[in-house]
Amino acid sequence: MFAAAPMRLLWLPVHYGVIAVGAFVIANNWLPLPLELLLSLVMGASFAGLTFVGHEALHGAIVRNLRLRRIVGQLGFLPFAVSPALWEAWHNRVHHGHTNHCGVDPDAYPSLSEYNNSAALRRVTDWLAPGRKRVAGIFSLLVGFTIQSTHMLLVARRRNFLNAAEHRRALLQSGATWLLIGGLGFALGPSAFLLAFGIPLIVGNTIIMSFILTNHTLSPHTNVNDPLINSLSVSGPRFLEWLTLGFGFHVEHHLFPAVSGRHGRELRGAVQRLWPERYQQLPYLRALSALHRSPRVYQTNTQLLDTHTGSVWPTLMPKADAAPPKAQPGVSAPDRELDALAS
Repeated sequence: MFAAAPMRLLWLPVHYGVIAVGAFVIANNWLPLPLELLLSLVMGASFAGLTFVGHEALHGAIVRNLRLRRIVGQLGFLPFAVSPALWEAWHNRVHHGHTNHCGVDPDAYPSLSEYNNSAALRRVTDWLAPGRKRVAGIFSLLVGFTIQSTHMLLVARRRNFLNAAEHRRALLQSGATWLLIGGLGFALGPSAFLLAFGIPLIVGNTIIMSFILTNHTLSPHTNVNDPLINSLSVSGPRFLEWLTLGFGFHVEHHLFPAVSGRHGRELRGAVQRLWPERYQQLPYLRALSALHRSPRVYQTNTQLLDTHTGSVWPTLMPKADAAPPKAQPGVSAPDRELDALAS
């Protein structure tokens, strides 16, 4: 189980083959528009699939050699122009090392004090973040990964994720990719580029963010990095598990980040045997529904606050760690579905 899984490298030619054939067909206008749109969706699934390959490779789960895994990571994250140097710092070191730690994990939503002290955070959380049944929250799914990765690239030096030399390398890697994408756009023309890159990018963002957001955003802030509290596994159809390389086995991934997702089911069985009252998992659509209904500001580590209505919602908590909810005067009752999930 702890050995590298080099056979996962075969996903690279599969996904790049789908993208190359799709772009060629669209560039030559061989299909009617409805079929071209369908082809764009398939290409978008391959955009996402490549990203999951890059993610697993940069954790060392596919190949152990550092230089080779960075090459695979570069190829995997190419559609989103994410530098391997940035991903190793932002995701591997900071996010995995401080998962859902308020003010430290760059992927965590803000505490109430952070929200009150930053106008920028208030705008992003109120207008763009998923939750509170706002239709605008879908924006985070459609382009969230592209926006967040670009933002992380720009602030990585200021936040001490990267030193000056590493930041320059990350800027060059991402800049070269955007030049390549720009050249493709010039060669294809606006309409073909929209179908061959624009729509697939949105589809890829949506698949990736639907997992990133549900894997942690419903969970508590934690000062002690315990994946059984601050992470959630998301189960879905076998096809989705296959496309995402088992990324939904996320509690398992945070416990053993260098283990390939191909062993996700085996790891789940072991974790459930060891901690049957603490392992947390939700079906994919149910987790997305809970994300859509709940707010994104942490009033406390285990309570989410709707700053517009004053409603307080419980985060998910393992049964063994959950305390009975206390009534709060003047605060409306939590949504029944989320309350049931948290219990």
